[in-house]
Amino acid sequence: MKISTKGRYALRMLLDLALHSDDGFIALKDVAERQDISKKYLEQIVPLLNKSGLLKTNRGYQGGYMLIKDPGEYTVGEILRVTEGSLAPVACLDHDSNDCPRAASCMTLYIWEGLYNTVTEYLDSITLRDILDRAEETGANDFCI
Repeated sequence: MKISTKGRYALRMLLDLALHSDDGFIALKDVAERQDISKKYLEQIVPLLNKSGLLKTNRGYQGGYMLIKDPGEYTVGEILRVTEGSLAPVACLDHDSNDCPRAASCMTLYIWEGLYNTVTEYLDSITLRDILDRAEETGANDFCI
């Protein structure tokens, strides 16, 4: 599994909004400058985050974006599923029910299920707040994701 630029940039954007949440609505150009990401690229990510209910939008003067929830309520897994789709390592695990005709006799299915469960549990256990807290502890303020 490889996380795309879209997933990494979405995480960086949401971290930036969390870090500057006291500033109210944040202009996309400010996030783009601070994170050294193209504003045009962020404009492609925003609709995904907005549609999934992760962002609050305000148009016009003093407009911009902010998190809807507390940073402790956003998990890395949730953000990556919004931007990447399924995190399943094989197609037969993309849906709740495994419709593969070989599932009952597949000797390797348990491997892919184990990998998927491990990755999902790990990513769902890390929140934006956890990342910000760790960055504060280590003195890091650059999100190299």
